[in-house]
Amino acid sequence: MDSRYVQQFKKGSLEKILLCLIAEKETYGYEILTQLNTRGGAVLGYAREGTIYPILYRLQEQGLVKTRLAPAAANGGSKKYYSLTGKGRQALEELTSFWQDYARCVESFIQSWKEESL
Repeated sequence: MDSRYVQQFKKGSLEKILLCLIAEKETYGYEILTQLNTRGGAVLGYAREGTIYPILYRLQEQGLVKTRLAPAAANGGSKKYYSLTGKGRQALEELTSFWQDYARCVESFIQSWKEESL
């Protein structure tokens, strides 16, 4: 299979997945990356900081997530924590609803194809 198609499909899902992770709890970049790779790395491919931070910045610019800085215990610096805004929660609900309809639609085509090929 041509990996371009798989990459495009994964790319389109990442924004929604990051919103889901942030909706679970206020979190910071490294924790998001760790959760993404632990829970989805085998299927999605293992993400790097250069993949998720541009998406996080875009979500912030769109007003879907907000950030706050808090002192980091380890090095005396600070961590940027992400949480959903009301607009972000609404967008996630809309995206989730669309995804469920989309998945059912695609699954119906797959199921039909499987039945036809028997």
